[in-house]
Amino acid sequence: MTSRRQPVAPIVVLLVVALIPAVALLIGWRSLSRNDDTQGEVEIEPSLSSETAFVPGGRQLLTFRRAAIELSGQANRGQLESDLAAVTQLMAPASCLAVSVDGVAISGTSDVAAIPASTIKILVAAAALDVLGDDFTFRTTVLGEPPSSGVINGDVTLVGGGDPLLSGEWYASSGLDRFPVFGETSLDDLARQLSALGVQRITGSIVGNGSRYDNEWYYDEWGDGIAGIEAGPFDALLANDARVEGDQYRWSDPAAGAAAEFVIRLRAAGITVDGGSRSEEGEPRGNELAAVTSGPLALVVAEMLQNSDNNTAEMLLKEIGVATSGEGSRDAGIAAVVDLLEQQGVSTDGLVLVDGSGLSNTARIRCSTLVEVLDGAHPSLHDGLAVAGVSGTLASVFTEGPMTGRLHGKTGTLSNIPFDADPPAVKALAGEFDVGDVGSERIRFALVLNQYMVNDQANYRPIWDALAAALSRYPSGPGIAEMSP
Repeated sequence: MTSRRQPVAPIVVLLVVALIPAVALLIGWRSLSRNDDTQGEVEIEPSLSSETAFVPGGRQLLTFRRAAIELSGQANRGQLESDLAAVTQLMAPASCLAVSVDGVAISGTSDVAAIPASTIKILVAAAALDVLGDDFTFRTTVLGEPPSSGVINGDVTLVGGGDPLLSGEWYASSGLDRFPVFGETSLDDLARQLSALGVQRITGSIVGNGSRYDNEWYYDEWGDGIAGIEAGPFDALLANDARVEGDQYRWSDPAAGAAAEFVIRLRAAGITVDGGSRSEEGEPRGNELAAVTSGPLALVVAEMLQNSDNNTAEMLLKEIGVATSGEGSRDAGIAAVVDLLEQQGVSTDGLVLVDGSGLSNTARIRCSTLVEVLDGAHPSLHDGLAVAGVSGTLASVFTEGPMTGRLHGKTGTLSNIPFDADPPAVKALAGEFDVGDVGSERIRFALVLNQYMVNDQANYRPIWDALAAALSRYPSGPGIAEMSP
């Protein structure tokens, strides 16, 4: 294999210059240690062949290896900064780029506050994992009167617990979505539990209850053609993204749609429902007859990130609100996310959060904020990102070359029609690149392009390719061995 490293004679000279003060301090220490008998210290005389130099008192000042590591890192990061210039020169002024190597920010990039599109889901994922925990689960319950002789008299209430992946078992293979749901929670299993209790008939109706969250099912800040197509309606009770088997359209009331879907699932389990279905608000009442639990939050987050699932993002934002303030609203969720960022020392300069999905073109974020969040995020967030050439929204991107299988990221797209007026279109990519040949070193990055028609592949792919080329060349400077004496 041909080495990527270049001749580094000037860097070696720099190393020698950097080590001169260490040697001088070492000599001075030896002189002091011989003349200072009042401290009662044992004299230690490190030889010049030792890696370690000391100052009086025994404090370690410098090692040759540590100096080599630092100088190698500085040289390689400096080269990466130079390589990234090929990216920034292609970007419009409203776009931003930020990069870090193992948490060390790379300077020379552009960091205006830009429209983030779906990269904002990174903030939602990070906050949800921190607030709720990666093993948190959602619970959907069935309430009603206990069955007698196979009959439940009266209504049965299906109570939503905020599970965004509650689905009939037909839904994943339905082809209704570009990216099939995965990690789903089975609504059929809930019906089978009632059948296992001996239930054969329900004399009343199936009543859907989504009162855990407020009734803001769409957001006014979304542009035309988004509500009911790209996202919504969503509530604490949502099944099949508000779809019912046999109906190609989403139901306008998500809880009513889930109740109608549950009637179908019950019939498939051999249970007759006399009264049809409807929704209601308010505190649900009744005995718990059955319950179904989602997969762990880490799996839900992975589905959201890989599929760029807008409903999942909005529901997670409201669940964060429930956990932090008892209020299942987007305002409560947004406040909690911002508070968490500030507590963690992440810069919120220029940050404007509007929703959890990134569908609003009035949101703003600096790329450096995205990178800071990625640097400090729970491992489950990184594990949940789409993989270039392999999964989710990146399955058909970078299918060949050094990015394949090594770039993990979150994409973002907004068309923002009309194309010739503000706000501009958005194409974004944020995540991490596994350098691979230098142990655990990771490059975290965020590239958010805001410019007219940048969502067209002919316009954004040259910029993405320039970023990929810069990242794939790292490290192109001297290695530790080359910097060591």
